[in-house]
Parts: sequence; C-alpha cells; structure tokens
Amino acid sequence: MNDTDRTHPLRDSREDTRTARTVPDTPQTRSPAYRLAFADEDFLCRADLRPVRLQLELLKPTLLMDEAEVMSTVVLFGGARIPSPAESDRARTPALRDLAGQYEEARRFARLVTERSMAESGGRENVIVTGGGPGVMEAGNRGAWEAGGRSVGLNIVLPHEQAPNEYVTPELAFNFHYFAIRKMHFLMRAAAICVFPGGFGTLDELFESLTLIQSGRMERVPFLLFGEDFWRSIVNWEALRDAGTIGEDDLELFRFVETAEDALALMEDWPLPRTRRDYPR
Repeated sequence: MNDTDRTHPLRDSREDTRTARTVPDTPQTRSPAYRLAFADEDFLCRADLRPVRLQLELLKPTLLMDEAEVMSTVVLFGGARIPSPAESDRARTPALRDLAGQYEEARRFARLVTERSMAESGGRENVIVTGGGPGVMEAGNRGAWEAGGRSVGLNIVLPHEQAPNEYVTPELAFNFHYFAIRKMHFLMRAAAICVFPGGFGTLDELFESLTLIQSGRMERVPFLLFGEDFWRSIVNWEALRDAGTIGEDDLELFRFVETAEDALALMEDWPLPRTRRDYPR
C-alpha cells in the first residue's frame, strides 16, 4: 500500500507520523506520553499490549499473502540441523550425516511441487512454505527457487542469531515473536503437510498438526512423513494404538513416503480436497 491508496478524505496516518518527527523540541514533545501510540515502540512492547501484538502477527502475513495471491500452500516441516549432501562431512553426528539424503529429497520435492504449481495455477496454489531457516527448511525454499517459483519462509526470533535462508522469496519472508501465531500461518492455507526428520520443533509441529486433524479442528489433508525408518524409530505408533490412547483409524491420518514421487502420487490420490482456498478467518 502507498500514499495514493486512500479510500477516505481523512489525513493519512503516515503523514502524521512524518509530521510528528518535525515538531518543535520542548519538554512536552520529548515526553513519551506525546508520541503517537501506533508509532511508539516502547508502548507497543508493553505487557498490556500483548493482545495487540498477537493480532498484528496474525494480520500482517495474512494481508501480505493475500496481496501476493498465495491461495494454498504445501507445508514442509523438518530439522534445521540436517545437512545438505555437500556439507554432510561436517555433520555433528554420523546419524545426521546419514540423514543428508533427506535434504536432497526435500529439495527435489519442493522443486517438483513448484513446477506443477506454476504450470497449473501460475504459482498461486500449492506454494511451498517452510520455517525459513537452515537444513530441511533451506532445502524446501531452495527447490522452489530452482524451479523459478516463489516460496514462503516463516522465521522466528531466537536467542541466538537467526536469519532467513537465501532462497526464501523476499516479499514472502516473515518474522515472528509468537510460536503459536507462526504455527497458525503454517496451517491456515495448507493443502498438504510434509514432515521430514527433525528434532523437538519438528515433533511439536507434527503432533500439533495431527491433533488438529484428529480432533476435527482442521480438514484432513495429505499428511506425509518422509523416511519411514526414522519415524518408526522415534515414535511407536502401534504402541499408542495398542494402549488405546489413539484409535486404529488415527493411523490412517498419515502415510510414510520415501521419495518425492511417492509423495506427489499420494497427494494426487488423497480422498479429500487438496486445495484450501477458503482458509479459516
């Protein structure tokens, strides 16, 4: 939006923000109380303003993705520590080195999804979305970039230095303070959810998404776990069923896949609609 996008004759808030910077320097104008509320960072960061900050983090990416015509997404969850094959020799553990192939599979999958998206919808449907960081996330954004398409990165501020990977489409690179709102944006437009090996963050995303589908809070979409051996070694799915803490039909909410082609075939054959144009408001 720019200064010509007005729909009313009233003075624009940005004009007043610029004007407020040029007022005479007096004890009154130096007071924090005199600052425009929406331009006052100290005020906006007060604990009392948390509901406003939550709303802003929900609203900003929604508006920008609407304006960019991102109609639906394919979500890639996965570990930040998984190296590319070129970097596998520097992996922290032999197990991580062995998982380098998952980086390449995520990259290939994202490239194939993006190529199909561009051919079928001009790149508006099934846009790749990742957490915007390194590892599997980088692989997903990289594959979309190699296909000549766009991809979304939903980054989050962490105590250590963090920046989006270089393959995220700049105008679709978002940054969050609240994990909960970030996770909402992962799922609001999701036409499919693909989970690659990862750690605590990936497990959190996996189980929150499954819980929403299991409990009927989200439509059933293709839910694909890449690397069956990894996932079966991490979670004893059948033990949950045998204990009665989940039902037999809950094991049908997801499928294991090994390759990008396996995933694309299942996305095509999934019984319910794969496109979520009317995402929740």
